[in-house]
Amino acid sequence: MELIRHILACNNAILPGNRLRVWVAGHHVGWILPALANAAAAHGARLDDAGLTLRPDQIAPITRALAEAGSFRWRGEVFDLRADPDGPSLARIDRGALPKFGIGAVGIHLNGLVGDHLWVARRSRDKPLDPGKLDHLVAGGVAAGDTIEATVIKEAGEEAGLTPALAATARRVGRIQYAMEREEGLRRDTLYCYDLELPADFEPVPSDGEVQAFELWPIARVVECVRDTDDFKFNVNLVLIDLFLRRDLLSPAEARSLAAAFRPEPH
Repeated sequence: MELIRHILACNNAILPGNRLRVWVAGHHVGWILPALANAAAAHGARLDDAGLTLRPDQIAPITRALAEAGSFRWRGEVFDLRADPDGPSLARIDRGALPKFGIGAVGIHLNGLVGDHLWVARRSRDKPLDPGKLDHLVAGGVAAGDTIEATVIKEAGEEAGLTPALAATARRVGRIQYAMEREEGLRRDTLYCYDLELPADFEPVPSDGEVQAFELWPIARVVECVRDTDDFKFNVNLVLIDLFLRRDLLSPAEARSLAAAFRPEPH
């Protein structure tokens, strides 16, 4: 149960449970608890036996009203709303509303590698989510209108001071999806995972306040930390376990036990 506990924790959601379906533009896009569905209906959304239906033009005013009523934290970051991570954008929605509506989010995670070492970030203590946890060199959500590749380059520059030319050499290695019950709601995330081989003299620079410090760790220490602690942010563990498996850093028995529960999609 050492490493697999992270996989189970990130896939603890039981759907639908007591949630109702959320519909936008004729597509099932998420899941919502009845109390919040009633609150959204009070602001004009349609609630019936099929679930909660939102018109694209209703999403911004309804979610803003719910945030102001204290249902969730308004993030001021707009994400594309999709029924499928590879599908078209149906509308746009504030990032803070995604978990409460059970709508999928898309993000990128980048393993910053220097030989058999990995750059590890320490999240700022004042971050509202997972403050002080260990994190990847680069990670972030894909904002509305952005591509995955553009997000890698943007986040790499903002979070660690990587040049666009260096960030563009990152190699996509897979995709991880999970559905997790968290305090902020239902996280249905799709993570696009990247490896980036960095020169030995590279030093990341925290430049946007998201990270308080970076350290270069032997990967063996990272394996030990993920196995023995919960120090890394919850979803970072999944991307790291994928790295451990791809690099044959686990015992055959441990790798077999993980394979049954963990099947990241290849690039």
